[in-house]
Amino acid sequence: MASRANQRVLLGCALLCAAALPCADSTRLKAAESPPQPSVAAANFPVASAARLAGDGKQTRFILDIDQAVTFRAVTLADPYRVVVDVPQVSFQLPAGTGSGGRGLVKAFRYGLVMPGGSRIVFDLTGPAKIANSYVLEAANGQPARLVLELEEVDRAAFVPSLTPENRPELRPAIADPPPATTVPASAAPDAGQQKADGRAVVVIDPGHGGIDNGTQSGGESEKNLVLAFGLALRDRLEKTGKYRVVMTRDDDTFIPLNDRVKVARGLKAALFVSIHADALPRAEGDAQGATIYTLSDKASDAEAQRLADAENRADAIAGFNLAEEPTDVADILIDLTQRETRTFSSRFARLLMGEMKSTVRMHKHPLKSAGFRVLKAPDVPSVLVEIGYVSNKGDLEHLVSEGWRSRAVGSMAQAIDGFLAKRMATAGPSTGPSN
Repeated sequence: MASRANQRVLLGCALLCAAALPCADSTRLKAAESPPQPSVAAANFPVASAARLAGDGKQTRFILDIDQAVTFRAVTLADPYRVVVDVPQVSFQLPAGTGSGGRGLVKAFRYGLVMPGGSRIVFDLTGPAKIANSYVLEAANGQPARLVLELEEVDRAAFVPSLTPENRPELRPAIADPPPATTVPASAAPDAGQQKADGRAVVVIDPGHGGIDNGTQSGGESEKNLVLAFGLALRDRLEKTGKYRVVMTRDDDTFIPLNDRVKVARGLKAALFVSIHADALPRAEGDAQGATIYTLSDKASDAEAQRLADAENRADAIAGFNLAEEPTDVADILIDLTQRETRTFSSRFARLLMGEMKSTVRMHKHPLKSAGFRVLKAPDVPSVLVEIGYVSNKGDLEHLVSEGWRSRAVGSMAQAIDGFLAKRMATAGPSTGPSN
């Protein structure tokens, strides 16, 4: 109890001190900062320029150099052991490879945008540890401002009681009341009156990963960037037709929790939800190539589908989100007629999409699969997850970075969406959701 009280006092003092520190010169920040995120208006974000670890397996210190003081929140999480530090949105301009190696109590750490207005640093620990001290140092004597985190080894018995309700794995971002992760971009989310007046079908495009979650990586390319480029191109192609209202779950490098992606589709009563990904096969498992289309199932169609679903479903853990409170049995959501009908429509679209894509892009040898993807769990929105290729395959990667290939693939996908929704709208009437 004393340790927990001390930790709260230290964190409280650090936050108060940090709030009182002066901000860096805005002109200098503007020159160093990349363009602001579309959802954050003309903000000058703090710039982090270096990060390092010191110490050993008993005590480890993390130091982040930053050009202005920031407030922060630090908590410990269990299973797996992690420390999560939330800060206002930061431009991480750290050397390549920073965080990939560890020291002492830290195996590795990741950092990035977790939502508009908020960034996050996640430390993977070698075992249970407590936050012995945390504070922000003011810039002085030619040295930058610094965020410092000091960790101490503890045993499991001492660690578990320290997880107070606000520090348990149900952590959600809480930095200066930024917009929630479920916020649909303002340009894509008209008010209720506009939605009612706009009778067009809603198509939700979901580029996977984002922010702190890079997804798979190969050849210097990150899945999050490849699928965002594809998703934006698909949005543009669909919007040109004028037939649909197209909404992106993310249109920048932002992390969006899996369940929030589903909520966007359900909240807009979408006629179709398309999640875009690009898989990678571990080197020990050989090579694979081509696009694959997945639908939801209570049983994976094969071992590879199960592996991929398990990997994608753990994506939230990368940013400190706990999935333990969520149901894991996919069969739970396939229990009534509406849900079964939705699965039927999803499968129908998957077959139509395969037929269009196979004439323009290379497909996997087994192009239609199913598994328990969390992002496909909307019970009333037809949904598919498309793995547009394998970044681990040289040929696929060349295609994924090619604008010509992307244009052809996007064209075939748009054609499939046209065919599917034309028939759906004709039979479902004016409603954009599945028929009853």
